[in-house]
Amino acid sequence: MRMGRALIAVVVASVLAAGALAPAASARPAPTRAAGPSAYQPSIPPLTDSRGRALTLRGWNVEDKANRGEAALSAITERHFRDLRAGGFNFARLLVFWDDLEPRRGQYSERYLRKIERILGWARKHRVHVLIDAHQDVFGPAFGHRGIPEWATRTDGLPFTPNPDDWFSEYFQPAVQRAFTHLYEDPDLRRAQAAMWRVLAERFRGHPAVIGYDLINEPMGELREGEDLATAARRIEAQHLTPMYNRLARAIRAEDRSTWLFVEPTPIVGEGVPTGLGRIHDSRTVYAPHFYNTAMEAGADYDPSAGWIEAYEAAVTAYPARHRMPVVVGEWGPLNNSLPNMGRFYREAVASLNRYSSGWAGYVWCYGGGYCAVDERGRFRTNKEQTATPYAPAVAGTVRSDTYDAATRSYRLAYRAATRPGLTGLSLPPSSRGWRVSVTGRAARVLGRAPYGGRLTVVAWPGAEVVVTVREAGAHGRTDRP
Repeated sequence: MRMGRALIAVVVASVLAAGALAPAASARPAPTRAAGPSAYQPSIPPLTDSRGRALTLRGWNVEDKANRGEAALSAITERHFRDLRAGGFNFARLLVFWDDLEPRRGQYSERYLRKIERILGWARKHRVHVLIDAHQDVFGPAFGHRGIPEWATRTDGLPFTPNPDDWFSEYFQPAVQRAFTHLYEDPDLRRAQAAMWRVLAERFRGHPAVIGYDLINEPMGELREGEDLATAARRIEAQHLTPMYNRLARAIRAEDRSTWLFVEPTPIVGEGVPTGLGRIHDSRTVYAPHFYNTAMEAGADYDPSAGWIEAYEAAVTAYPARHRMPVVVGEWGPLNNSLPNMGRFYREAVASLNRYSSGWAGYVWCYGGGYCAVDERGRFRTNKEQTATPYAPAVAGTVRSDTYDAATRSYRLAYRAATRPGLTGLSLPPSSRGWRVSVTGRAARVLGRAPYGGRLTVVAWPGAEVVVTVREAGAHGRTDRP
């Protein structure tokens, strides 16, 4: 999600009018270390696997927005998943488009499903979890973007004026807003959306690479006259998104009983606006907000004094704590990542994300400029290397604390081993200096060797208190860039 400069004043003024942004002076100081959900947010449960292990997902979005039809998804190759895994990541949020899956009403593209299947095969080969994301930008192709098919787009003849210099502002065009209202309210479109998800769930249920379904990307809606943006967002979430998610959950569960369902608030949550979402009546649901700031998306540098990260974290944790849902942040990362304060932004952002979430996907794993994580040769672009840290992809037990110190490049995991024997995984990113790993606890030991990066396994006596420590050789309290 990117917001142009023209929209910033509208968004911020609207949010301030609703009293949603926490003032910088009252924001609590940001901790200097990152921690897992059990350390700072015990009321937010972890994401778990079929063996009950607490999972941590670290990765990136993978997409092909340029190609469609017969060429759809052709920009995604096995290299994406091989390089993700080599970098220490275990997660990809894969963008798929309803307009490619069902170009004509009731006619689903077998070719498109096979292409998704091929991508999932690469993910399985390289041991990367995949979240299948039903993506939309500005609703869909009726407005020059991707997502909901043209045959499912109803505007009541309202106007639409493209704005390629500020595409996010197109969400506020009357025709686009009305199209969302029809999607949420028209019975036949509700059935079509549910049927689309049943096709995906029936095809990919049980696939070893698929960890979840993201039901719709960055949903928006129609503002009422005189309504500020924050108030509209909470109403749309309560009155439209909540029933939609419950409908889609029922449809998916008719085909797939166990895969996690990921639900998003509106993008306005990025300004520290608490969501108006209600209860989703499914026990395997994940809250999946995005983490973007309007000013930074328009090219501004990070302002540590503004208290944005603190306001966002306070707002975004209330809903999953109340409903006992895991959190996985589906997109984050600024466009201009080399500005003077961006080094600090990445440190503080990673620390915040890891305090309350079970994982995140940066935007976006591609090879080049712009939002791309790496350049054409696969090297991290400025500051994005800070996303690659040691972590525990799966913990067989209850996490006591899970911390990473960016200054010393050291990681510490403390957990109580499960009463049933299980394997805890450890992921170390590539390091030319090498990593030193130690473990304490009854019968605790590390299996395997990965001195310069890779995967390790930790085993311990059932019920033992285990502490795993990882340090990068030669990194002792160094000072990072501002």
